[in-house]
Amino acid sequence: MSATKETLGFQAEVKQLLQLMIHSLYSNKDIFLRELISNASDAADKLRFEGLSDSALYETDPDLKIRIAFDREARTLTISDNGIGMSRQEVIEHIGTIAKSGTREFFSQLSGDQKKDAALIGQFGVGFYSAFIVADRVTLTTRRAGLTSEHGVRWESEGAGDYTLETVDKPGRGTEIELHLREGEDEFHSDYKIN
Repeated sequence: MSATKETLGFQAEVKQLLQLMIHSLYSNKDIFLRELISNASDAADKLRFEGLSDSALYETDPDLKIRIAFDREARTLTISDNGIGMSRQEVIEHIGTIAKSGTREFFSQLSGDQKKDAALIGQFGVGFYSAFIVADRVTLTTRRAGLTSEHGVRWESEGAGDYTLETVDKPGRGTEIELHLREGEDEFHSDYKIN
């Protein structure tokens, strides 16, 4: 399989949602961590479920984990899991678009009250995009359980109008999300804040 990298545009609803995440909900920025950890937990649950009928999906790593790490010098915060992961097509369907996640309904429920609106993020499945509250670039690297290492996928965006998608080698299954933090988000480089 040859490595391919392409640039794709977000659908209009994603662009609108990203603007909301970056600007309107900025005062509730801690929500992103809860949402990304929740997504990682869901990925572990999905592997447990699919593993009931196909134990080979666990590969050589049966202990499910979620890790959080930060690098002060690189200004990154990374959330990783060894759950089910995603294929290239699943990344396009679930990250590049949000048609399945009730985005229109999400927007119709917005009240203008930031605390209430922030609570809607997880309810409507748009939590991944909350990463852009604190990050000016997000890199997601994933591989679906059961696929070989050369089927890894790297998705990256600065939260504007487009994202890149690239085939990469990823030895372990699961997903790693690296947030390149904005200036002024130094609080997310501390054990006190993350723990």
